[in-house]
Amino acid sequence: MRLVIFTEPQQGASHDDLRRLAQAAEASGFDGFFRSDHFLTMGGDGLPGPSDAWLTLAALAVQTSRIRLGTLVTSATFRLPGPLAIAVAQADQISGGRIELGLGGGWFEAEHKAYGIPFPSLGERFDRLEEQLEIITGLWATPVGQKYDFDGKHYQISDSPALPKPAQPRPPVIVGGHGKKRTPALAARFADEFNVPFAKLEDVAPTFERVRAASEAIGRKELPVFSAASVLCVGRDDAEVRRRAAAIGREVDEMRENGGIVGTPDQVVETIKSYGKVGATRLFLQVLDLSDLDHVELVASAVAPQL
Repeated sequence: MRLVIFTEPQQGASHDDLRRLAQAAEASGFDGFFRSDHFLTMGGDGLPGPSDAWLTLAALAVQTSRIRLGTLVTSATFRLPGPLAIAVAQADQISGGRIELGLGGGWFEAEHKAYGIPFPSLGERFDRLEEQLEIITGLWATPVGQKYDFDGKHYQISDSPALPKPAQPRPPVIVGGHGKKRTPALAARFADEFNVPFAKLEDVAPTFERVRAASEAIGRKELPVFSAASVLCVGRDDAEVRRRAAAIGREVDEMRENGGIVGTPDQVVETIKSYGKVGATRLFLQVLDLSDLDHVELVASAVAPQL
């Protein structure tokens, strides 16, 4: 099981907060450091205010050297697909080929209103996501010297040189969610990885199975990597677990019931193994207290060696 530190900077974080945590995660041996792509807090004052995901990752690309970097997930409503493909490719070049793109349809209407971003209907958001996935992967796959064209309902591209190219042949594309039809279909067509975010453990396997079925329906032989995202709250003993839960305003039992990685090291090892048994090979650990570097180091020293 590969372990990734996953952050929610819209809840309140400076770049220095993210840099310190990313560098601690890298030094501790984690597989990746990912962040959400949101422009508005979902509780609290959100100070110092939102930050742009791709500016953050480009900066971290030069402030780290090994750890993989990405979004879980960028909203297709925030950026046009051509400029997004350029930004991701450039960040990948800066990082030496360590970038991954999680891309979703967008869901948080309030942040769109707060910053003047159009928020179309759910069906149109899925349509736009599908076109963006096709355009971005198409631009990256176009050989140097050739042109790329796309004539869709929402986006049209003509005579694009499809530059720049990322350092990787193609940065891994992550699609995720709980949808029962369109989400698995998009994952089957475009995703290198499919992620189930914040679900009860018993709901994870059926969601993976829908992606397997969608992949089989289009003749895809090599399945996406399967992963999950879960809140993290680990302590050396029960008292430390409760202290960390209180620091992020959550209840221990509630987090456990909803698939959280919660408890002492031995307890969370068993939970992580349960994710592995249903097919997950990578786990995104949602760290909500970005100042608690000891939390990250505890997982690296007491949990990871047991996996």
